[in-house]
Amino acid sequence: MEAQLAAEGRGIATANSSDLKARAERVAQVAAEHAAAVDLAGRFPQEAVAAMKAERLLGIFVPKSIGGEGVSIGEVADVCFLLGQSCSSSGMIYAMHQVKVGCITRHRGDRAVLERMLRSLCAEQLLLASSTTEGQGGGNIRSSEAPVEHHDGGRISLERKASVISYGAHADGVVTTARRAADAAPSDQVLIAFLKSDYTLTKLQGWNALGMRGTCSEGYTLKAQANAGQILPEPYETIHSRTMVPFAHLLWGSVWAGIAAGATQRAQAFIRNAMRHGNGQLPPGAPQFTRALTTLRTLRSMLATSIRRYESCMDDPKALAALDFQTLITLTKVEASELAAATVMSAMRACGLSGYRNDGDYTIGRYLRDVLSSPIMINNDRILSNLASSALMSPIPRFLSE
Repeated sequence: MEAQLAAEGRGIATANSSDLKARAERVAQVAAEHAAAVDLAGRFPQEAVAAMKAERLLGIFVPKSIGGEGVSIGEVADVCFLLGQSCSSSGMIYAMHQVKVGCITRHRGDRAVLERMLRSLCAEQLLLASSTTEGQGGGNIRSSEAPVEHHDGGRISLERKASVISYGAHADGVVTTARRAADAAPSDQVLIAFLKSDYTLTKLQGWNALGMRGTCSEGYTLKAQANAGQILPEPYETIHSRTMVPFAHLLWGSVWAGIAAGATQRAQAFIRNAMRHGNGQLPPGAPQFTRALTTLRTLRSMLATSIRRYESCMDDPKALAALDFQTLITLTKVEASELAAATVMSAMRACGLSGYRNDGDYTIGRYLRDVLSSPIMINNDRILSNLASSALMSPIPRFLSE
């Protein structure tokens, strides 16, 4: 059983990535050592992020030709999964950073300033934050209030009230959405990459949340001035469907799966200990451990299928725009969040009171509080509502093989 769960848990996907696996394992160990303190104080996981930088994990998706390692999104997802088991906040910070790296890498075009930014990111291990929620729009990231202002000399400025910029005060740069211009529609958006020297942050609200406390997802007024070349050349609508959503749903989902795996491993340890002290008798919560293990396997299988599907078509604009792919990748987030939460709840029930307590070796409290962020991180109801109209156009299959 222990070997089976280990297979469900840690591991980088390919045999050629043993060095990446070892580096990620070292970071995960640091993250685990400080996870409880990060959660208790609601502080940024500085030790884990310092380890990410020391192990040079922040630029691994960037192509080798400009200083990165050119790994696949599947390998990035495995690092997210591993970190999620150790410290949810560290894993989510890493995932959000890689979403931004993916957007710049895949949509930088021929803009030299963006290539230089990626080179600097790899050389200096810069951490990028994300700013996509704003004002009254909340989680509607396909609508922006603040416009980009264009000035003489190829300069731009932006001022936006961001309701959330996770770890914004600790990042080396921010990648943000904005309205293309003052006379543009809210949905006519661009994506802009700023370095820390380009902007100031003024806090609007704090972050005292139930879980994911170390992400420090505070609200800020962002004021920036930069080179117009820092605007990604493709419309945000294109970036959103081809990279932002797939990367976010796959990498966030991998973190949530990691949280679920960590909780299930703890439940396994509880069951084994109870059997040792009970003459081999299974404790009452043992069936819930089986349930947790089953949903964890389902979750990992679903994510692996979605990652393979995306990797097979990520450079095919027509395939990425297809309704079936967009539906699959969008629902991946909903399914991953629901399965992860169900897995952690089963793990807590397997541990009984020992899992419910906040002290002791078998507490599941932090895992549960952290994973409960998953259905509301871009609310599942919003996602399902947005999909409803397009789903009405999809035929219902008549055969299982369809």
